[in-house]
Amino acid sequence: MASTRHLAWGYVDHPPLSIALLALVRSLFGESLAAIRVVAALLGAVTVFLTGRLARAAGGRGFAQGLACLCALLAPVYLAVGHFYSMNAIEMALWPAASLLLLRALRTGRTLDWAILGSILGLGLLNKISASWLGLGIGSGLLLTAHRRALRTSGPWLAAGIAALIFLPHALWQVANHYPTLEFMRNATAQKMARVGSLDFFQGQVLTMGPGNAPVWIAGLLFVFLARSGKPWRLFGWLWLSICLLLLAGGRSRASYLSPAYPALFAAGGVAWERWLSSGLARWARPVLVALVALLGVLAAPFALPVLPVRSFLRYQAASGMTPKTEERQQVGPLSQHYADMFGWEEIAAMVARAWESLTPEERQHARVFAQNYGEAGAVDVLDRRLGLPPTLSGHNSYWLWGPEGWDGRVLIIIGGDPADNAQWFDSVQQVGTVDSTLAMPYERGIGVSIGRRLKMPVAEAWPKLRKFI
Repeated sequence: MASTRHLAWGYVDHPPLSIALLALVRSLFGESLAAIRVVAALLGAVTVFLTGRLARAAGGRGFAQGLACLCALLAPVYLAVGHFYSMNAIEMALWPAASLLLLRALRTGRTLDWAILGSILGLGLLNKISASWLGLGIGSGLLLTAHRRALRTSGPWLAAGIAALIFLPHALWQVANHYPTLEFMRNATAQKMARVGSLDFFQGQVLTMGPGNAPVWIAGLLFVFLARSGKPWRLFGWLWLSICLLLLAGGRSRASYLSPAYPALFAAGGVAWERWLSSGLARWARPVLVALVALLGVLAAPFALPVLPVRSFLRYQAASGMTPKTEERQQVGPLSQHYADMFGWEEIAAMVARAWESLTPEERQHARVFAQNYGEAGAVDVLDRRLGLPPTLSGHNSYWLWGPEGWDGRVLIIIGGDPADNAQWFDSVQQVGTVDSTLAMPYERGIGVSIGRRLKMPVAEAWPKLRKFI
C-alpha cells in the first residue's frame, strides 16, 4: 500500500506492475481489505480457469479438465497467494496465460499470436523478474523438441523483442538508480536465504503444490516425456525441468519459485489419467482419484488459508506432525512466516500512536516515525495514517529510496533497533514501551518503541548510513 503513494517504474525488491494495479484498485475502491483481497481471489480464479483451458488444449475432456482445475484450486501455494494481494497472485495467472498463447502461436504461426505472447511475457517481467525463467523455459522447450522449427521464423524473436521493449522502462529505472535490485538479490543470497538441498527442494514441491496433487503432476511429466501422444506437450516438460535445474543450481531457492510452472503439468496429468482410466473397470477408479485429490487438498488447506482459529490450527498442526520451517536464515515461532506475518502489526501501530500522543504540539511538527524494516513501516503507514501520524521512514529497500520525507532531525519515533545503537544517533532517547506478540515472527517480538531527540549529525549525512537492501 505504501508503494502506491510512490508510483515509479521500479522498486528495490520488485518491478512496478503489481503496484500500478494496486494503485488503480485503491483509487477505485479505496483501501478496503475486501476490495484488495478480491483482486487476488479473482486472479486465483483465473489461474484455475486457465489450467482447465490448458487441459482442453491438450485434448482433455471433462474429466481431464475437472481434475486439472481441482489440482489448481487446492494447491496450497495457490490458495495462499490467492488469499492476499501480491505480485505472486499475478504471476500465477500470467504463466498459464503465456502457456496457452504459446500453444496457439505454435499452432497458427501467426505474427499476431507471437506478438500477444511477447506482451504477456513483458507484463510478466514488469511484475516479477523471475518471469525471465519462463522465457528461459520456453526457449529450452523449443530447442529440445520438434518445435525448434519455429525458431527459424520471426515469431519467437518478435515475442522476445516485444517483451524486452515492455521491460525497458524498468531496466532504465534500474540504471538510473544504480541497479538496486541487483544489490538486493546479492544481499538476500549472501545474508538471508538458507541453502536448500535437492531432497529438501523436491520435498518442498510436494508440500507447496499439495501431496494429493503429486500423482497428477508427476503423471503429467511421465505423459509428456514418455507417451507418444504427449509429444506435442513435451516442451512443457522441458520448461519445468530447465527451470527446476536452474533453481537447484542456485542452491538457495524457495520451493515455491517453481509453482507457476505447474498448471501445464496439471493439465497434462489430467489428460494422462483420463486416458489411463478410460475403459472397463478402470473408469471406476476416476472418482477414487478425484476423492483422493480433494481429501488431501482439504486436509492441507489449513496450512495455506486461515480457516481455523489460531489455537485450533496449532493443535491441528501438532497432530499432523508438521512443524513450521523457513527457507531463510532466521528463527520461526509456533507459526510459519506466512501466518506469523499476520500478527503484531496493530500492537506496533498502537505503541507508535502512544509515543506520538506523548509529544508536545511543537515536537509533532518536526517528528517522523522510523522502522527497521518495510513490514513495520508499511503497517504503521497504513494503520496510523487515520490518526494523522507523520510519514514513516526506513532504510529498508524502497523506503530508503523515498528518502527522509523532509525530516529535520529533531524528533524521531523509533520502532525497534538496539537501544545502545539508537543512543549513539541522538542526544537523548526515551523508551516509550515494548511490543510483544507471541504469534509474530521472533524478530518482531519484544521490540521497543522509543523517541529520539536531536540527531547528532545532519540528516543528509545520516541517511546513506541507513541503507539496507535485503
